[in-house]
Amino acid sequence: MATYAPPTRPHNPHLPFGDQQAAPFYGQDILSVKQFSPDDLTYIFGVAREMREMVLRVGTFDLLKGKILANLFYEPSTRTSSSFTAAMERLGGSVIPINEVIFSSVSKGESLPDTIRTLECYADVIVLRHPEVGASALAAQYARKPVINAGDGVGEHPTQALLDLFTIVSELGEIDGLTVTMLGDLKYGRTVHSLARLLSLYHVRLNYVSPDILRMPAEIIAELSARDIPQAEHPNLEPALADTDVLYVTRVQKERFEDPAQYESVKGAFVIDADTMQHAKQRMIVMHPLPRVGEISMEVDDDPRAAYFRQMECGLYVRMALLAMVLGKA
Repeated sequence: MATYAPPTRPHNPHLPFGDQQAAPFYGQDILSVKQFSPDDLTYIFGVAREMREMVLRVGTFDLLKGKILANLFYEPSTRTSSSFTAAMERLGGSVIPINEVIFSSVSKGESLPDTIRTLECYADVIVLRHPEVGASALAAQYARKPVINAGDGVGEHPTQALLDLFTIVSELGEIDGLTVTMLGDLKYGRTVHSLARLLSLYHVRLNYVSPDILRMPAEIIAELSARDIPQAEHPNLEPALADTDVLYVTRVQKERFEDPAQYESVKGAFVIDADTMQHAKQRMIVMHPLPRVGEISMEVDDDPRAAYFRQMECGLYVRMALLAMVLGKA
């Protein structure tokens, strides 16, 4: 598999030349999970643990005082947008929030490169969510400041995958040897695309459970097969549940369907409830990138194996780590 190479940047004037290698990820873009090695993940999670300890002990600190984040969201977002905002403010920095792009110059026909080049005049790092696959990579080609991909269409969501993996490590202590079952919308779900690729760096077994029209894309299955990752597809959860260590549930995304009838035919295909959990391992976790729209019953929330809100908290620490890293403060 080809190694992902982020765009190169000029020498950063904020560090002495001899210290450029002293800060991993300084000045780099975070665009795809393909750019990470297992050693990178170990480093990122180590910084995330430090961030968690700092938040628990002092709440906020001035690590990024004087730095500004531009949060540029072309698609609606609650969790990712607020997570990055909270992360920057916990680190002492400031945020330019742009969540209603329809009211910006984009509505006047401004191109993405021009928007990016304008925002980097004001900000030190740009977080971008965009409905088109590859938009973050395009933005990075024109940006002098680091760009962080917060989701590009049905492509990738690398920071979500990082926080997902960090959650698994935090909850279960290890990744090697686990069986991870992904359930729901695996075709349009960029979170499972990115997570599957990250998991392929370890010794895991993957199950895919979905309606036929929402199966995991063939190119991702082929990519993981080339890494010798055991994979199995199932039309229902029963054959996979008993051996599952991580049940990763996704919603069926209505906004990705051109035909409303197709959405109606699959929207309630799977529901995780208390009865489902009776057939699951005692030591396992249920995850969900949220929002949920009925695919996990609220009665599951009180089950200690329900990790999805702890997963959201992990996202704060991972995004704090990433912001500190790309700005040279980790």
